[in-house]
Amino acid sequence: MSNSIDPRDRELARRLLTYSVRANKGDMVYIHCVGDDTLGLGAALQEESGRIGAGAYVAYTDPAADRAYLIGADEESIKRLGKYETMLMENTDCYIGIRGGANIFENADVSAQKMGWYMQHVRKPAHLDVRVRKTRWVVLRYPNGPMAQLAQQSTAGFADFYYRVCLVDYAKMEKAVQPLAELMRKTDRIRIVSPGTDLSFSIKGIGVIPCTGEHNIPDGECFTAPVRDSINGTIQFNTPTSESGFGYENIRLVFKNGKAVEASAANAEQTRRLNEVLDRDEGARYIGEFALGFNPMVMQPMRDTLFDEKIAGSLHMALGQCYEWAENGNRSSLHWDIVLIQRPDYGGGEIYFDDKLIRKDGQFVLDELKGLNPEAF
Repeated sequence: MSNSIDPRDRELARRLLTYSVRANKGDMVYIHCVGDDTLGLGAALQEESGRIGAGAYVAYTDPAADRAYLIGADEESIKRLGKYETMLMENTDCYIGIRGGANIFENADVSAQKMGWYMQHVRKPAHLDVRVRKTRWVVLRYPNGPMAQLAQQSTAGFADFYYRVCLVDYAKMEKAVQPLAELMRKTDRIRIVSPGTDLSFSIKGIGVIPCTGEHNIPDGECFTAPVRDSINGTIQFNTPTSESGFGYENIRLVFKNGKAVEASAANAEQTRRLNEVLDRDEGARYIGEFALGFNPMVMQPMRDTLFDEKIAGSLHMALGQCYEWAENGNRSSLHWDIVLIQRPDYGGGEIYFDDKLIRKDGQFVLDELKGLNPEAF
């Protein structure tokens, strides 16, 4: 098996283990491979874990098989699955999730009720409560034909793009983001202005986390969270997104005192399903994350959150659960990142910190922040 490993996967495996999750001798590394395209990188991670002296457990899942399970399962069986996955996560030091399924809409015909059960009984306890809070973790996509198709590139060309993005100089990015993180920590009010968007909120007292390759590959964002009840105004997102296997475009949200009181999307069916998701629990209509994206290698959306939320000149907000490092008190089984690109080719826009212009048309305008603009890399 090792002879078939792409040399670039070996380099990526080394970075994931030594930089992203900081695996050490004696650690237990949980490697979750989703889709058979990911198995080469999984093998490289096993190989490298052995060299480090860490235990390596590989779990393989197939999205089509997962769909078949959810369609047939009742709530009790999903609860049982959640208990098992939580047990595995509680015995994990480092988690590496490699996602390479063939169809991002595989769960489009799974009922909202069953997806809700899965989020409540599996996703939230095993991942949001244990993996995110108690392990050293990183998640990434893996290049395959369907991803290349979404990106409108050849399979080989997309693979070359993928490795350029994933192997970017994150140490340089880590230094460049520090002034932005410090500025965000001093900021009270944020205002976002774009076509169809005028949204204001406070981030005062909320943690600020720069992300440069530790938890996501690719990476390149700095996130915080709004004070839960402080958001007012309207935001019109301009990138396609998916949640629980269903696609959405042109999501528009109207907020009053933190709550999304109006929600619409590109058509009536999308709007209906959007509101079903937002009615999943009380916290789903509130925001758990706000972030600015700045990966210089990611410029266009491709319906893949791990890439799209890092787009240079973008911002994203997550409906639902907050992260403990940027705690705003919101609790939900949902965490759904939705992206707004503010470069001129997407309509432009401005971001203000305490009434001071910070970024215009996707470009940071303060001298101390210009190291995050694409030309700086």
